[in-house]
Amino acid sequence: MSLRARKRARTRQALLDAATELFERQGYDETTIADIAAAAEIGSRTFFSYFASKEELLFPESDARVQATLDAIATRAPGEGPAEVLLRALRTVGERSDEMVGPTAALRTRLFQTVPAVRGRALQVQLDAQREIARRLAEAFPDQLDELGAGALTGAFVGAINGALQVLLDRTDEAATPADRHQAIRTATDVALAPWRHDPKADHK
Repeated sequence: MSLRARKRARTRQALLDAATELFERQGYDETTIADIAAAAEIGSRTFFSYFASKEELLFPESDARVQATLDAIATRAPGEGPAEVLLRALRTVGERSDEMVGPTAALRTRLFQTVPAVRGRALQVQLDAQREIARRLAEAFPDQLDELGAGALTGAFVGAINGALQVLLDRTDEAATPADRHQAIRTATDVALAPWRHDPKADHK
């Protein structure tokens, strides 16, 4: 990374850290963009060079997760089915970052239940992601999935992740590590996607 890119990454992370701390301490509605910018030692106008709204601070890696899934679809191996591609993408995301099971995720889950603006943003992020992933799956596996099947598979995948996360983040088990939580999510998605799993033995019957 260039010096400029590293500086932007540090400022972006400072904003995320400041927002998480302020949301926890002051409350989401009580925290303003000006508060977050001041805590990160930048101007309020500069904030919008990094995030379009306060809600976006709670979804820092959503685009990266979607892109990892699209990349997995694009780089599918011969004989790899759509369910296997999605599960591989989930493993890749878990290896790259703990954001999905970390403090931001726990905060996001709590605010989803109490703040309409956060709930609306979360649902929009999820809907946009599901539509794009389902569209790419249908294009990549036309012999296995039509639009309806791709939508159902993607919904099962996303629903399994969200359901498992809800349970994991509601727990107060301090001993659970990010690796433990990622493994629990993988187990949940394995179960949810079992009906779509490809059986190589069937190809030779």
